[in-house]
Amino acid sequence: MAKKYTILVIDGKGSSIRELVVANRWIWATAAALIVITALAGMGIYRYHNLYRQLADTEAMQRALDKNSQIITDQKKQLKKFASDLNKLKAKLIALNDFEHKIRIMANLETKTESNALFGIGGSMPADLDPNAALSKDHKRLIREMHARVRQVEQASAIQRKSFQSLLKSLENKRNLLAATPSLRPTEGWISSRFGYRISPFTGRKEFHRGLDIASHMKTPVIAPADGIVTYAGKKWLMGNMVVIEHGYGMKTRYGHLYKILKKKGERVKRGEVIALMGNTGRSTGPHLHYEVWLNGVPVNPERYILN
Repeated sequence: MAKKYTILVIDGKGSSIRELVVANRWIWATAAALIVITALAGMGIYRYHNLYRQLADTEAMQRALDKNSQIITDQKKQLKKFASDLNKLKAKLIALNDFEHKIRIMANLETKTESNALFGIGGSMPADLDPNAALSKDHKRLIREMHARVRQVEQASAIQRKSFQSLLKSLENKRNLLAATPSLRPTEGWISSRFGYRISPFTGRKEFHRGLDIASHMKTPVIAPADGIVTYAGKKWLMGNMVVIEHGYGMKTRYGHLYKILKKKGERVKRGEVIALMGNTGRSTGPHLHYEVWLNGVPVNPERYILN
């Protein structure tokens, strides 16, 4: 016979006592059901907690990814700007090197072979970096190239610095020579005829043009391109009104077709001082200055000396 249990139910209001008879199997069944329900509830709470935690981790990871993505984008933009700045720095170094080369020619100093020597003797000049590569998938290669280029620029800067130090020392020894070198453009205007062979506008034949023709408006000021002494100031047949300045060290300059001469023979002039006004005298096709540079009695190309 199955075992049974009697449960007495007492109402707190004073009502009669009620009896509830429960078989043993129902008690065990109820207990088992409570255990199952409790276990399922616990598992549900555990899984919910795990899902909530995973969701929070996922959101945190997404925020981190977004932040890293922005950082990478900013870094690529910085790389692009750095690549562009390196290209500009390389261009400035080359320009400085070329300027130094011109100074050395003017001062009759020993010249360097070529600009490529800045970036490695015997090597070719490095090509410009591609800044747009910094925003592409190939930015790692760009970073490697930039590291190499930084080393090249540092080396080139050191070479250029030593070269300028050497140049400065040489220039200190040739200060008087530089003061006598016609390095300024003698007047404003456009070049209408250069030094060298040309077809004569008067004879139509090939002739050697010993100077530089600079055309502009009548009475445009003409300046002395270097310190010197006026050794001639007057009319000179085909050259019309002409001025000749001796600068020393075998340097001499001549100015033809002038409208008016403002200096006299024997006067000392300074670089940049106005010596005459542009004109159309002598054999001329219009207002212009015929400008010559002579070195040791031989006419040379004036553009070789002009810096400005």
